[in-house]
Amino acid sequence: MTLTPLERKEFLQRGFTRRNLGKIAAMVTAGASLPFYGEPALAQLSRVANVPPDAVMINSNENPLGPSDEARNAVHAIVAQGGRYLFGETDKVAKLMAEQENVKQDYVKIYPGSSAPLHQSVLAFTSPTRPFVMSDPGYEAGAGAAAFIGSPVVRVPLTADYRHDVKAMLEKAPNGGLYYVCNPNNPTGTLTPKAEIEWLVANKPAGSVVMIDEAYTHLSEAPFNTDLVAADKDVVVLRTFSKIYGMAGLRAGAAIARPALLSKLAGFSSGMLPITGMVAASTSLQQKDLVPTRRKIIAGVREDTFSFMEKNNFHYIPSVSNCFMVDVKQDGRKFGAAMVKEKVVIGRVWPVWPTYVRVTVGTADEMKKFQAAFLKVMSA
Repeated sequence: MTLTPLERKEFLQRGFTRRNLGKIAAMVTAGASLPFYGEPALAQLSRVANVPPDAVMINSNENPLGPSDEARNAVHAIVAQGGRYLFGETDKVAKLMAEQENVKQDYVKIYPGSSAPLHQSVLAFTSPTRPFVMSDPGYEAGAGAAAFIGSPVVRVPLTADYRHDVKAMLEKAPNGGLYYVCNPNNPTGTLTPKAEIEWLVANKPAGSVVMIDEAYTHLSEAPFNTDLVAADKDVVVLRTFSKIYGMAGLRAGAAIARPALLSKLAGFSSGMLPITGMVAASTSLQQKDLVPTRRKIIAGVREDTFSFMEKNNFHYIPSVSNCFMVDVKQDGRKFGAAMVKEKVVIGRVWPVWPTYVRVTVGTADEMKKFQAAFLKVMSA
């Protein structure tokens, strides 16, 4: 797909070169084929050839519980109608989310996961003179999108207690276009207080946007930030059904923002999406006990794993999410390869912390296998 003359003019006015335009057009339309498309593509960094089929896979922040029984039943029931364009299923998800977040329905746009609106926001709000600003370590997909189209990326170290350093983000990028806050952070699973996020929103430069990625917020006790959206702030909130709801393979997510911002997210439509993912999403939203029940289950397994870490004097980053980072005191990539030999596949390494590896919280049984393999490899 080529950009229209008006689109080309707008991107050139924002400082992009004619060389950038081909990549911008690809980003608008290519979606999942782009090399930085999100967790599925990034998970390739954790993969090693010849992984045993019975290996424990705790490398991609997936929820091993999968969709709820009610969501699975709803998916089975609607498959027979798979020959129909059931647009209403997407509208139902948007309506439910709007009601639960106390925003108008046109403030919610549904996507196949949250990677698409992240990338489209990079396209809409950054430029060669307005960088993408993120924590380091942090979730890299937005940075990959920015680099792909020619926007600069500003990486800001976390604070000593692993929060986003919002003041440093603003200091290092006073002309930022998109300030990205993943809360809890991926990969550390640590929280940035809401008051500090509100400070960033209040003090950012005019015309910029603060993106709050709430992919993991359900797993914590942290407050959500859709109240900032309801107040018409320059905020885009991302949500996904991949994590707490266990729907990584069913693909459902949303961007929540005032309509003027949502209209700038070119590319993916919020119209017809797979009815299986949509009915699973709407069913999950209506289950009042699902989130607190799963939060408790995942927290229990996580805390048991942390007890193991402390017992053996291993240094880990305290997390409130479904992943955490641990310092293995050696090359993290080589350590990961050694774990594969023990039939346990852990997450990737971030360049800023080369001796740390990310570990996803799996089932209780999976984490017992992880503990045995981790102790063996660390001892070796």
